[in-house]
Amino acid sequence: MVVNKTNFLFDIDGTLTLSRSAININFKKFFLNWMENKTVYLVTGSDKEKTIEQIGIEIWNRVKKSYQSCGNAVYENGKLIKKIDFTLDEKLKSFLNTQLNKSEWIEKYNVHIDQRIGLINFSTIGRKCPKEARKRYFEWDKKYRERESICAKVEKHFPLLEASVGGEISIDIYPKGKNKAQVLDEIIGPVVFFGDRCEKGGNDYPIVQRLQMEKEKRNYIINNVSNFKETWELLKKI
Repeated sequence: MVVNKTNFLFDIDGTLTLSRSAININFKKFFLNWMENKTVYLVTGSDKEKTIEQIGIEIWNRVKKSYQSCGNAVYENGKLIKKIDFTLDEKLKSFLNTQLNKSEWIEKYNVHIDQRIGLINFSTIGRKCPKEARKRYFEWDKKYRERESICAKVEKHFPLLEASVGGEISIDIYPKGKNKAQVLDEIIGPVVFFGDRCEKGGNDYPIVQRLQMEKEKRNYIINNVSNFKETWELLKKI
């Protein structure tokens, strides 16, 4: 049985919602009830505004903390209490534009480079793409692994930076070590983590890796899910 002092840590895209979509209404009602008397955190590559669009202000306000931009912006009780400064410079911007121009994916939309607090989000298809195009790119990227390749190039050419695959169409870039695992510096005690990109190279992997390294001193459960319905079924058992 899971006790109340256990820390529940949730990714959002692909875990609590479909990618860049609003949370299912029935799941939202369930989740709000489920959260009662539990210590719940959010950790996502998205910024505050995008997160609230997806899960709603009620859930966002009720969690103990919301770790935005992979933990580089931290909100508590609706207030920004911590942020890491990291700004896109001309060298990185030029490099990313080169990757954009070299991409074999032809169908492109607006917003390829998105500056967030402590993080750069990059997408060759563009963040303004419609859902149908997002799905097409996601399936194409599964085969050709463009995003994994760009992440490797970023880390090779910029040794002080780290890059990981996030969501369906983009990668996250941030200072080395400022990945999602940093949230565990503040979370004491047992952790139950839910994420959909737990594989190596995914932006949930640093949390998985850190928890596995701390197995001698911290109890944890990792739930690598494929969608919110799987998360929902697992939560019904807690």
